[in-house]
Amino acid sequence: MTTTPTTPNARQAGRAFSFFWQEAAQDWPTGGPEGRSGFSEYVTRTLRALREGIGREAGTVPAIRHAHRTGLPDDADRLPLLYIAEHAVLTLFGLHQHAAAEPVHRPGVGLGTACRRLRQSEQLSDAAVERRLIAAATAQDLHELVQHLQRLVPLLRQAGIGIDYTRLLHNLADWDGPGQDRVLRSWGLQYTDPNTPATEGEDTPDADTAPYWATCAPGSVKAGAELAALRSGTGRVAGTVPAMWPFHRTRMASEWHDKGSLTRDLAAEHTALTLFARHQQTHHRPMHARGTSPGTAAGLLAKKAEDGEGKAGKAALERRFGVLLTSDDGDELAMHLRSLVPLLNRAGIGLDYDLLRTALRTWDDPRRPDAATRFRQQWDRDFHTAASS
Repeated sequence: MTTTPTTPNARQAGRAFSFFWQEAAQDWPTGGPEGRSGFSEYVTRTLRALREGIGREAGTVPAIRHAHRTGLPDDADRLPLLYIAEHAVLTLFGLHQHAAAEPVHRPGVGLGTACRRLRQSEQLSDAAVERRLIAAATAQDLHELVQHLQRLVPLLRQAGIGIDYTRLLHNLADWDGPGQDRVLRSWGLQYTDPNTPATEGEDTPDADTAPYWATCAPGSVKAGAELAALRSGTGRVAGTVPAMWPFHRTRMASEWHDKGSLTRDLAAEHTALTLFARHQQTHHRPMHARGTSPGTAAGLLAKKAEDGEGKAGKAALERRFGVLLTSDDGDELAMHLRSLVPLLNRAGIGLDYDLLRTALRTWDDPRRPDAATRFRQQWDRDFHTAASS
């Protein structure tokens, strides 16, 4: 059955209604005079019907049509994406709520937050929770995503963890479209949220939030896999690469996590991580070298080139570095760094990745209009000092 993106009807636009999971949460007795210990007969019967829709195509299960709140278009052979997503969410809610001790619809709790709480519950190992979340996040389409969620939801129920099903509805509706990046970023940021909000640009000196390049153990059993995961993010949008989620340390306000905000801090850390992973490859000593600016590193590289190839080799490196210094914005700077880092890798020359992240973060920040100029001047001096030493 074909689908079409459809704008919610007037009733939805005015939000003068509640989704079924919201109605169910409101139906739960709260110690009032109802005298019942669970859901009403109507909600209980509907929950049973919702579970019958698991694995069935949207619109083909008559018993759950009354639970939908998304309107259908007049053209009966075309289903809105929101209707298909609502079908999936209704069945997941029915599965989640089954035999649960209390309502599982929890406003404000995103999927990433729920998985973080599952990890903290210690009912599963950290690796097991991470595998399940990443499996869902790497689903190729909505159908595959729902299958992974059907395996995850019972684990949340066993741990007594709920999720915001209205938010999940919009996540699923966005999955096969351009909104997927924001969905992925919100899940990843929620999952790795250290619950220590910080303002954008704030340093993170404590050990628990130290950047990966400062804690990487080259030559260890897991280092190879970790660096490969980070390299997979090269050229990708920050926060949208599930394999990189465990390595992000950027702190931000929780509401920014929930929205999947793409901040300058996150983008800079993402680029620095991918560059470090390429730089550290094949080396058994750390390539993060405090105090070694890109200017110093390029100058040392130029000196090596002069020793091996003469003045022509040094001049070529100086021209290449000069082009890097003329970068107009952070994206162009990152592009030139991606061509410089493999040369540093082959020469075994380190780089200060704390400094590099700061440069990527502030290079074209309108609130710091002089930042790029200061970096250009300092790195140019560093280059000539190192190249002539």
